[in-house]
Amino acid sequence: MPNIGPPINRSGSNTHTHTHIYNIHSLGFYIFIQVANGLVQTTGWPSVVTCIGNWFGKGRRGLVMGVWNSHTSVGNILGSLIAGCWVSSNWGLSFIVPGLIIIAMGIVCFFFLIEHPNDLRNVYTHNTSGTNTRGRTGRNGQVDALLQYKAGKTQSWDTELLLPQSDREGVCVERDREGVCVPLQQLVVVKSETEPSAISFMGALRIPGVVEFSLCLLFAKLVSYTFLFWLPMYITKTAHLDAKKAGDLSTLFDVGGIVGGILAGVVSDKLGKRASTCAVMLLLAAPTLYVFSMISELGLGPTIVMLLVCGGLVNGPYALITTAVSADLGTHKSLKGNARALSTVTAIIDGTGSVGAAVGPLLAGLLSARGWDQVFYMLMAADFLALLLLLRLVMKEMKSGKSGKPGVAVELKEH
Repeated sequence: MPNIGPPINRSGSNTHTHTHIYNIHSLGFYIFIQVANGLVQTTGWPSVVTCIGNWFGKGRRGLVMGVWNSHTSVGNILGSLIAGCWVSSNWGLSFIVPGLIIIAMGIVCFFFLIEHPNDLRNVYTHNTSGTNTRGRTGRNGQVDALLQYKAGKTQSWDTELLLPQSDREGVCVERDREGVCVPLQQLVVVKSETEPSAISFMGALRIPGVVEFSLCLLFAKLVSYTFLFWLPMYITKTAHLDAKKAGDLSTLFDVGGIVGGILAGVVSDKLGKRASTCAVMLLLAAPTLYVFSMISELGLGPTIVMLLVCGGLVNGPYALITTAVSADLGTHKSLKGNARALSTVTAIIDGTGSVGAAVGPLLAGLLSARGWDQVFYMLMAADFLALLLLLRLVMKEMKSGKSGKPGVAVELKEH
């Protein structure tokens, strides 16, 4: 098959284009911009996964994060549709308008995102500091006493229960009508003198399952991002559609990804086996890719069906690993309660996956010169390699039997 040239992005415009406004034709400029763009964007994912992990426990984490993770596919769909509006006329707006939307949402998150439930304590403290808590919060206004007790402390507080003395710090919390100090019931305050330090890079790698899932995501993300960048061109060549229609049709892959991500989360919550859920979907994805390559030239109907199926099976493991699995590993029992590892673990897993996201489209560009069948063979091989990397974890899950605790990270033993 002849060389079909570089891939088009989801809006259908050529990726090797000059800057729209300033007419820049420098390859070095594009390399710098791409690196800077990737550097900025990759800081977001570990942070948002940490925020969601802070709010939701392990019991239904797969379902919650599966539904939440659908925003990535929705964003791909909207990005394709928005960019497609100007791809044939003023294609520079295909980049400018999404950029403005990102800026607006960044401002919204900066002002309104609550990172952790504990952050609400400040609001609660402010709202209760000037009110009388008698009759609502316990005898003698115990909440006010607790707030006053905390006021002069610099330590971090893990748990606070009602207990020692109202006058422990020389402060009379409440007086009767004659001005006599009335002691409170004793308050027991369990505190830690120092907060645990953030985990190191090597420490995060030693968490059981991090290396395996990171390498698995490398190949899973390779497949997903190859589809993301090359699918519109493939549809253009096989279905003989123009760039805009091909870009619109390719969004069905993301629609299937939404369903696949939610399904993977629900099943892994039910079974308590994250690795096994990913493995089954990867096992089914490889032959499905082959079928897709065979029937995509038979017409629009079969192409639509296979796009939905492939999207679910390819993006299901990818979504589960980057969300629920990352959160499970970031709160692994080997950390002994140190919750400051979640962002680091998520960054390692997603960062490793980004290597596959970079290599996949590159390999597809090289192999497409020999025919599209070579590209699909590469994608199937990547799926099988991702599956092989999970076999050790799957075997551990099978040996442990059905677990009452969701998440593979709970089941794994330390190396």
